[in-house]
Amino acid sequence: MDKSLYIVIPCYNEEKVLPITAPMFLEKLNSLIEQGLCGENSKVVFVNDGSKDKTWDIIQELAKENPKYAGVTLSRNRGHQNALLGGLMWAKDRCDVTISIDCDGQDDINRMDEMMRHYHDGCHVVYGVRSKRETDTFFKRATAEGFYKFMSLMGADTVFNHADYRLMSKEALEGLSQFKEVNLFLRGLVPMVGYKSTSVYYERFERIAGESHYPFSKMLNLALNGITSLSVKPLRYITGLGFAMSAFSLLAIVWAVVSHFVGATVSGWASLICVMCFLGGIQLFCLGIIGEYIGKIYSETKRRPRYIIEKTTEDK
Repeated sequence: MDKSLYIVIPCYNEEKVLPITAPMFLEKLNSLIEQGLCGENSKVVFVNDGSKDKTWDIIQELAKENPKYAGVTLSRNRGHQNALLGGLMWAKDRCDVTISIDCDGQDDINRMDEMMRHYHDGCHVVYGVRSKRETDTFFKRATAEGFYKFMSLMGADTVFNHADYRLMSKEALEGLSQFKEVNLFLRGLVPMVGYKSTSVYYERFERIAGESHYPFSKMLNLALNGITSLSVKPLRYITGLGFAMSAFSLLAIVWAVVSHFVGATVSGWASLICVMCFLGGIQLFCLGIIGEYIGKIYSETKRRPRYIIEKTTEDK
């Protein structure tokens, strides 16, 4: 099979885990070649997202030792989504199909075999979906599953329990390249590309080494970015809340007027303060959501580059 596969792996400060997982990825790639699922010119591509440790040095050494390794380094840290996109777009012009996966060894690389079989059967996108979260703590499991449910509630179309472990054909990558937004949320953009797709299911392992770069705060920020980038439902909820509060206020005015004429008014500041604080909080909350959208518009209109590739291991 002469279809070339590039396994694209974003890396940020992965000097502890990279020497362990890099040989695993290479072994899997060689296995896929031996099975005839991809061609000899396939590669493992590491994308260095402005790491502050020795990650890029390790990637360069790997590329010198074996031509099946390749590396791309960005000019500075741009975040996981931008680094992944940069690697995919670099690979798009060099291969027939890509599989993106994180560097930490938590995703089951053996599912790549099934992904490639689905690709040869005509699928352009294959999602790696977690079947269980038994290795997660209760807090991690609850917040992660809540993340996907909240995204769905807010109108962001994603694949439940799928992160960024996926196969994409060259055609699907060409479609993805037409999405020009600066605020990236690939888990929502890829389903919008279309093409025939399916899913493979796997159990996720413990991180092999190093520390996770996605704490709860980053997960929350990712959710906020995804919602405001893909959906206007929050703005519609604000409109509905505005109508509801207007109706409530109208009823309160009627009640106040009737109470005045029947002589049942009671003076007091507590109820007034409570109403003012409640309405003030609602207004600030709504303004904050609107502000997020305005900020997104501001970023998009500048059309700044989503990533800048500084150099690659193929540069002379």
